[in-house]
Parts: sequence; C-alpha cells; structure tokens
Amino acid sequence: MHEWALAEATITSASQIAEKEGLKEVTEVTLKIGELQQIELEIFEFALSQIRSSRLRNAKFVIETAKAEFGCRVCGCRWGFPKKELDEEERESIHFVPEVAHAYIKCPKCGSPDFDILQGRGVWIESIRGVK
Repeated sequence: MHEWALAEATITSASQIAEKEGLKEVTEVTLKIGELQQIELEIFEFALSQIRSSRLRNAKFVIETAKAEFGCRVCGCRWGFPKKELDEEERESIHFVPEVAHAYIKCPKCGSPDFDILQGRGVWIESIRGVK
C-alpha cells in the first residue's frame, strides 16, 4: 500500500522541516494531495496517526485536494479530471502512473491526446505550524 509509504515520507519530511525551522513541537501540518494521486484518504490518515515522530505526536494533519487540470497543446483548451467518464481500471492506471492519462483522456474540445498535466499530481507539505 503506497499510502503507508507516503505517510512515512510525510512524517520524515515534516520532522526535517520542523528541525530546520527550530520547532520543538509541530501543531499542524497542511498537506496538498493531487487529485490524480487518488490516495485512499482513510488509509493515509490512519497511517499518519500511527507513524509519528516525537515532534509530531500531537500534530493535526489538514489534507486538501489539488484539483487536476489539463491543457491541450493543440487548441489551448483547459479542463479538469474527467473521473466519471473513466472506468475503474482506467482510473486505477492513472492512479499509479499519472502519465498514462494520455492513453485514456482526450481534449474535450478537439479530441487530441496531446496535452499537458498542468496540476493535480503529487503530495506536498503546504505549511507547518508549531512551537519554537
């Protein structure tokens, strides 16, 4: 389950940032998760609650979704992730390797598969609050 690996990486990164910033205790960590990651939030949140460093033992994790946006290289059209138009296997493929979106998604305006993923990928720490 990659949710556990992501949680472990998140805790490690947040601990390193807290140390660098001189925080004795972290009170809140805001995370952004790209829509294309399609993380099972319940599993991820549970993993975060189980994998805690001493600085993060009481931290609240706020998780926000960064919506996906695509931009057609042919006609310039911009659109969001057409999740409802894809079957479960297609969504699962994109979940593991977002770059395969080109095999399943076409520009809604001109039908081209030549587009950029402008946003909606990855997991990152947006902010950390704590006590110095």
